[in-house]
Amino acid sequence: MAKDLQQQVTDLQIMTAYLEDTIERLDKVIASQDKQLQDMQRQLELLYANIEGKSEQGAIAPFDLLADRPPHY
Repeated sequence: MAKDLQQQVTDLQIMTAYLEDTIERLDKVIASQDKQLQDMQRQLELLYANIEGKSEQGAIAPFDLLADRPPHY
């Protein structure tokens, strides 16, 4: 009976060590994915700012002296 109890304790220790290792690996994956997600969010913000900047520039045509010249010249 004592051997059976000792084997159960050993099995629980092995399972605990395995679970701790799994948790550590998952934590590293989550941290990496969080960093990637933050990087992508910053890139998306830059893209939106770039698109908004271009649409604002496109709304007002740049001044061109030759384009505004009357047709009789």
